[in-house]
Amino acid sequence: MNKRHMHFTSELKTRNEEAENEAYIEGYFVVYNQETELWPGVYEEIAPEALLESLRNKDIICLDNHNSSAVLASVISETLELRSDEYGLWGRAKIDLEDPIAKSAYRKVQTGKVRGCSFGFFPTKEEQITREDGTFKFRITEAELLEVSTTVFPAYPQTEIASRRKDVDAIKNQKFEQRKKQLKERIING
Repeated sequence: MNKRHMHFTSELKTRNEEAENEAYIEGYFVVYNQETELWPGVYEEIAPEALLESLRNKDIICLDNHNSSAVLASVISETLELRSDEYGLWGRAKIDLEDPIAKSAYRKVQTGKVRGCSFGFFPTKEEQITREDGTFKFRITEAELLEVSTTVFPAYPQTEIASRRKDVDAIKNQKFEQRKKQLKERIING
C-alpha cells in the first residue's frame, strides 16, 4: 500500500511559556472513529488501536504541511510528545523559535491562518466494508505512523487517494465477477 495522508480541521493551539522562552503547538493530530470522505461514496476512518504499535517503536516527526524540509519537532529529539487516548492522537511539538521555518509555522497556527492537521501513514491492516447503501469504507486497524503535520488544507489531495480508488475498483470488479459466476451457475443448474 502507498503512503497516505489524512487531513482534517482541528483545534490546534499554541502555547508560549515566557519564563522558559519556549513555544508549543499542541492538539489532536489524529481523531479516531471519524469518517473522512475520500470521494463520494468512499470513506476511511482510523481505529483507536491502529497507531499503538507505531507509537512504541518508531521515531515520528512533526512537519509543517508534510514538508520534510520543515521539521518542527521529533520524538527522538524529545521535542515531540505524542499520546493516544480514547478520542485520538494528541501531540505537543516544542518549537525552536530560532528556526525561521518553525517560527513561521508557529505564528500561522497562533494567528489562526493554519487550523488543519494531518498525518502521514502506511496502512498495514484494514477492514474493507461494503455498506447496504452501496457506499464503501476502509477502517484502518493498524498503521505505521511516519509523521504528523500542521496543514493549510484539511482535505484529501487527489494524488493521495488514487491508490484507494484502485482498491475500490478492484473490490467492485471482484464482487461483480462473483455475482456473474453465481448467475451463470443458476442458469446452468436451472
